Amino acid sequence: MACQYTTIMAKIIRKAKTKTGKPAARKAVKSRPVKKGPRPKPWTPAEVYEAFSRFREANPEPRGELEHLNPYTLLVAVVLSAQATDAGVNKATRALFAVADTPQKMLELGEDKLRDYIKTIGLYRNKARNVIALSEKLIREFGGEVPRTRAGIESLPGAGRKTANVVLNMAYGEHTMAVDTHVFRVGNRTGLAPGKTPLEVELGLEKVIPSEFMLHAHHWLILHGRYTCLARSPRCGLCLIHDLCRWPEKTV
Repeated sequence: MACQYTTIMAKIIRKAKTKTGKPAARKAVKSRPVKKGPRPKPWTPAEVYEAFSRFREANPEPRGELEHLNPYTLLVAVVLSAQATDAGVNKATRALFAVADTPQKMLELGEDKLRDYIKTIGLYRNKARNVIALSEKLIREFGGEVPRTRAGIESLPGAGRKTANVVLNMAYGEHTMAVDTHVFRVGNRTGLAPGKTPLEVELGLEKVIPSEFMLHAHHWLILHGRYTCLARSPRCGLCLIHDLCRWPEKTV
């Protein structure tokens, strides 16, 4: 009987093996799809217009908080502001711009002395190299002037798309949308222009915001994110657009 039992078990095991000689794998269990919550309803054009009308009424002429004297000092201030606060940058650049407000003066100041002026700003050594390099390039390729195109500004050391959008908007009055951490949060949280990347949010905002608001739109959104729609404990009770906001966790 033992011999017969052994023979039967051997046949069962052989049938359970695959052609490669490996034991047959267990049949995969299909996982149930994760149910996602309903996507927020997109803002209507009338709602977008209403929101920015309220921003305009509350603050008709918003201003960026980076202090500057001209397009060049604005460019430098924005480059220095990466991973730093506007207040911290302003504290350093007030004295700096008093002695170096043009590319030529910045080169005459030199990288070592520039570092002394901005050493309170994070990543100041790398930023000092970039400021000297972009000043050299401005003189060499742009006649000492800050270019009026996004591509031109983005070609400068330390300057990316956000820097270009800020300079084009504030210095030259272009209808650009600079997306920093505040604008990115507001665009996503409110449902106004949701996106996984700053570029997606930028393009989404440019698509829905009427042209008449675009000159000041990024300032309104930055200030809204900085002082009202905070990353932690947003101040929904003070929000100008709380009734339009799509955030399901708002407190009003």
